[in-house]
Amino acid sequence: MDVPRVVRPPAAGGRRSAVLVLFCDGPYGPDLLFIQRSEGLRRHPGQPAFPGGAIEDGDDGPVAAALREAAEETGLDPGGVEVLATLPELFIVRSEFRVVPVLAWWREPCAVRPMDTAEVAAVERIPVADLADPRHRVTYRHPSGRTGPAFRIGSMVIWGFTALLADRLLALAGWERPWDAATVWELPEGAA
Repeated sequence: MDVPRVVRPPAAGGRRSAVLVLFCDGPYGPDLLFIQRSEGLRRHPGQPAFPGGAIEDGDDGPVAAALREAAEETGLDPGGVEVLATLPELFIVRSEFRVVPVLAWWREPCAVRPMDTAEVAAVERIPVADLADPRHRVTYRHPSGRTGPAFRIGSMVIWGFTALLADRLLALAGWERPWDAATVWELPEGAA
């Protein structure tokens, strides 16, 4: 499978950012928090993602940035989140983002929703069991010919960097189940 071009960061360049990979004890076992970006955005319109964004000058590193962005996007109360670890920084070649995944546990969940619908169209908690379910796993093919893992759950199709990260986390945690990578979902023309 030809996954999205995610590599080790170059020595210089790229925009520093962080995403919050937030696990919670849901009604069907552990789940993960996702947002769906609004269609009107310039970068990655309509794409599901982990909450997060650019590390700003006022942020005290990637953890602070991930928590701030999650609060701005979903209304999440950072006080109810226990940060477990940061993963090594990854570089997304196409967008030139240097991304630090911040793994966390939502020990005190609160209601979440899109805080600014111009930026976030939807907020979803998706059970890990649904992500691991082979019926929800497909391979996506980008119009450029690139392919990678994807998840089709409800109205969301999670692909790209977010799906690659979710796929690797499932495997590392021992939650991955065998699935048919030959089932291909074609991304529409113009997909980010």
